[in-house]
Amino acid sequence: MHIGLVGLGKMGGNMRTRLRDAGHTVVGYDRNPDLADVESLAAMVEALPTPKVVWVMVPAGDPTRSTIAELKELLGEGDLVVDGGNSKYTDDAINAASLAEKGIGFVDCGVSGGVWGLANGYALMYGGSADDIAKVQPAFDALKPEEGGAVHAGPTPGAGHFAKMVHNGIEYAMMQAYAEGWELLEKVDIVENVPAIFESWRHGTVIRSWLLDLLTEAIEADEHLEELRGYADDSGEGRWTVQAAIDNAVPMHVIASSLFARFTSRQEDSPAMKAIAAMRNQFGGHAVHTEPPPGGEANPDAS
Repeated sequence: MHIGLVGLGKMGGNMRTRLRDAGHTVVGYDRNPDLADVESLAAMVEALPTPKVVWVMVPAGDPTRSTIAELKELLGEGDLVVDGGNSKYTDDAINAASLAEKGIGFVDCGVSGGVWGLANGYALMYGGSADDIAKVQPAFDALKPEEGGAVHAGPTPGAGHFAKMVHNGIEYAMMQAYAEGWELLEKVDIVENVPAIFESWRHGTVIRSWLLDLLTEAIEADEHLEELRGYADDSGEGRWTVQAAIDNAVPMHVIASSLFARFTSRQEDSPAMKAIAAMRNQFGGHAVHTEPPPGGEANPDAS
């Protein structure tokens, strides 16, 4: 098939290569002219046969919204836009309705695989009508792993991005569990050779996973992770997952906790922990970095 690809960064560039390796014709556009095949979005659309299929791989939010708005003016009835970025699922209904005004189809597709996707394939979670899915199915088949890895999450716009959002929320929690286990093993004197322990877990245990593989490789290269700063960003999907849980009254203790742990990582000296230390010192004279309150005595029964 012929397909336009907007956004040729780490993910988009590798996806272009994988699609071409599968025999598809890809016309790529990026604001960086060193990466682009054509000089403009309009030139990319012009180079595609009808019906035109354009896959958008740009940052979520305004960059995606503005790109889709521009494509709306360049495409026509029967054409299709695929949003393969990490857009919030609520944006998809808006984009689908806007494009439908000109008879342009819309598919939302959550993509997972990172920099390893070129070799291993990408997990794809997509939403949209069966007719629109059929127009881009050859690209899905080329991008996904050899076995499985692709799912039509539902016909409603946003189904694919909602599935990817929950996937990323689970990822937050899994990473937090591995990280806490690593920290405890590092802390105690009774255990030696922590990298070897993690390596052993990769084989035959119930907690083996690709994330465990990646962490094992990281601590084998830098056993105490001394080259890194303990600061973790969040890309938005964890927040959206917790918000969706609130909206639907679904208890989500572990994923919510893992999200808040990332916020904690950004505080050099937690204000909340200062308040807790102050309260413990006031009610029980517990040791902190001050003296007990005047006239107060330590209360061994306080907690």
